Amino acid sequence: QSEYLEYDYNYQPSRQNGGKTQPPPRIRSNGEHYIDTFNEQPWAFSFGTGEEKGIWMNSGDQAGSIMASLVWLLMTYSAVTVTLLTVTEGIPPILGMIYTFLCCMALASHAKTSLTDPGSVPRSAVPQEEQRRESPSHSMCGQCQTFKPPMSHHCRICNRCVSRMDHHCPWMNNCVGAANLKHFILFLLYTWTCAAYSLVIFGWNYFFCADDDCTFHVLVIHLVRAMTFLCIGAFLFTSSMLMNVTYGLMTGIGTIDRLKKKATNTM
Repeated sequence: QSEYLEYDYNYQPSRQNGGKTQPPPRIRSNGEHYIDTFNEQPWAFSFGTGEEKGIWMNSGDQAGSIMASLVWLLMTYSAVTVTLLTVTEGIPPILGMIYTFLCCMALASHAKTSLTDPGSVPRSAVPQEEQRRESPSHSMCGQCQTFKPPMSHHCRICNRCVSRMDHHCPWMNNCVGAANLKHFILFLLYTWTCAAYSLVIFGWNYFFCADDDCTFHVLVIHLVRAMTFLCIGAFLFTSSMLMNVTYGLMTGIGTIDRLKKKATNTM
């Protein structure tokens, strides 16, 4: 059985209905948290994290916007450096094409993570039918004043409750939750591959190749040196994040929940 409630814009509280406000529009079935029929039809073509916004974008955090733009700047810098190595015949063209493709995929995953609703809980969210029967009270968000499903958390930066929220990533300028976790993992995998791939190329030319074909052009030597430090840092950082995300997938416990459990010795 399902219950369909339409929203009547002409509805007015009166004595006949006891002055009650009409319930929010939703389709509620047994065994479901909610079916979001509101976010798919926003009121206006606008950017933001509000429920009425058409395109999800966190524009209120200036530091996050700078860090997300820095990711694009550094990835573009590395792609240009490898392209210059290809043009100056420092590496074979096929190697440069592979690295550029990996950079494009990493940036596409980054954009998808940043511009995807991470799983914000709408105001029309209701508990499961089993939860209604088993518990007389349910978790409510003190900020949103709405029902908060299990394993969801309120993000003060996005100003929304996010379902299965893992953490708020400043490099993405967005939360990582149920709806964009896959894109975040893909970004980490592509970035890790880019860093490892470039370090292998530079290491091979430095340690194992003594021919003139392996000599870098003088103009790009400094670019390669700076990119080497960049790749080492990216490799270590993404390796740590991949281990953290993999642990969360295997245990089903997000980063925020894991930190809370460790703090209270209930892990």
